[in-house]
Amino acid sequence: SKEYTGFCFDILGERERASYRESTFTSSRRVPVVSIEGSSTAERQTHIEAAIMTFSFTLAFCQRSVAASRGTSLLRPGSFSIGRAASTLRQSLPTRLAPAASVTPTTINLHRHPISQLQCSTMATTACSQQQHQRCVSIDNINPAIKTMEYAVRGPLVARAAVIEKELEEGASKPFKEVIRANIGDCHAMGQPPITFIRQVLGLVSYPPLFDDPNIPADAKQRARGILAGCKGGSVGSYSDSAGIEVIRRHVAEYIQRRDGGIEADWQNVILSAGASGGIKVLMALLRCPIDGKKPGVLIPIPQYPLYSATIAEFDMEQIGYYLDESNKWGLDIGELERSLAEGRKVAAPRILVVINPGNPTGQVLSRDNIEQIIKFAHRERLVLFADEVYQDNVYESGSRFHSFKKVMMEMGEPYNKMELCSFMSCSKGYMGECGIRGGYAEIVNLCPDVRAMLLKCISAQLCPTTAGQAVLDCVVNPPQPGEPSYEQFISEKQKVLDSLKDRAELVANTFNSIEGFSCNPVQGAMYAFPQIRLPPKALEAAKKDGKPADTFYAFRLLEETGICIVPGSGFGQRPGTYHFRTTILPQTEKLKEMLGLFKAFHEKFLQKYK
Repeated sequence: SKEYTGFCFDILGERERASYRESTFTSSRRVPVVSIEGSSTAERQTHIEAAIMTFSFTLAFCQRSVAASRGTSLLRPGSFSIGRAASTLRQSLPTRLAPAASVTPTTINLHRHPISQLQCSTMATTACSQQQHQRCVSIDNINPAIKTMEYAVRGPLVARAAVIEKELEEGASKPFKEVIRANIGDCHAMGQPPITFIRQVLGLVSYPPLFDDPNIPADAKQRARGILAGCKGGSVGSYSDSAGIEVIRRHVAEYIQRRDGGIEADWQNVILSAGASGGIKVLMALLRCPIDGKKPGVLIPIPQYPLYSATIAEFDMEQIGYYLDESNKWGLDIGELERSLAEGRKVAAPRILVVINPGNPTGQVLSRDNIEQIIKFAHRERLVLFADEVYQDNVYESGSRFHSFKKVMMEMGEPYNKMELCSFMSCSKGYMGECGIRGGYAEIVNLCPDVRAMLLKCISAQLCPTTAGQAVLDCVVNPPQPGEPSYEQFISEKQKVLDSLKDRAELVANTFNSIEGFSCNPVQGAMYAFPQIRLPPKALEAAKKDGKPADTFYAFRLLEETGICIVPGSGFGQRPGTYHFRTTILPQTEKLKEMLGLFKAFHEKFLQKYK
């Protein structure tokens, strides 16, 4: 016994069970009293280790009590590791327990936590193994920026959905038969068939003996030969140049030039990437430079795609959010940009303005006038424009049209056509939906040659993007042309996907607007709806009691009662006092109708419970 703390507790060891009694923290006792019983050395060692583990449990309660008495946070909730505490106790009891020893409150009763003999043995084994090998890496010594990262699209709700799926597979009784994953824009996972031409080319470059198959059309074989000719050794298993296979970069530039009505595109301004995300992250890393002692700031829309907030946190940059205007179909108001920038400059050095068009999660399509206003603002404030345009093929609403930022900027003439602009595209969205293949590109215009050299050095450290993804991207930017064997089937499959998405976009928005307490803007483009829900006061109280944001509380209840997995609006950002969620429009039509019916029935029941 040594004077390390004010705890007094007993550990009683028996053959049948191990438990510990309620402990008290008193000002009169300054020694721990541990009573060990056992018929063998091994059994006694088990109980000694159990005592250390129990001590660690008790210490967690003590620290919280001390923190409460001081009004400070000595221990962040959820961060306390029992095994780590036990190891720390062995190494430095006096240091670890100094906070507890420095105060002398009156009696604080600690909760009782009975443990079985099996639990006791398991804990002891864990403690012994940690005593023998202290890990070099712990939660306390990893990159703190990683710990602040969040990615709501694959957050706690999705983790719970995965558990429920396992439970259903094992025969658990639920009020539903399957989990409907409306949380993520994964087209093929939701039943969308792949485009035949894309898969034929992918098969050919992956397995050249397929060139002998007479059922594969000649134009698919021609595309595949062109790709393989650009690969070292004629194989997609070889490394490509770090910026991508040259012939595919040239095809991307030709695609951009056709899309933008003949405005020149230089293939050397194109880098290929693992989806658009790969290009976005490498360019954000390039601009991660403090200015005048301030962190670099990134203006992002709120609501926003969580890739941006997660990457900003990972790179220890400063997030500067600007709110989209929900009352104006999620439009982008320049006055709001100015407000956001002024606030951001108080704490950061703004470098980047991110615009997502068509919008994720909000589904809006920006008008040309709005894009011109944004370009003028970015030029005036010396911001690098990031145009996230991965949904450029997904425009549904009559009267809406996709305008690329590059086209508008170049047509505006000087001085705007001299601005730095980074535009991003992916083969994960659109009509192709090849999410898992990971193909994408970034076009970077007006970049200083010295900076371009640094960018190429940066991507060279990553070797190269996946060559399979590059091959699929080539099919997207260099599709079958009129008169070629695959053209009719390609156009038919492409249009069928886009027409179905258009119908589902209308179905989702109309259904949500028919539900009491919901309001949903038209889904003009992309693959998502982002409705607002007005929750009754009793539901807000229940959410607060449950320790969750109200929209997260709602989403968990929806998942547990219907199997529908959505993403709460708080994961994307929203104006204070409002509650939203994001759902995809990707489930196939009959499944989508079923989902919306379940949604409506759940919401009516939810309102009845909390009215």
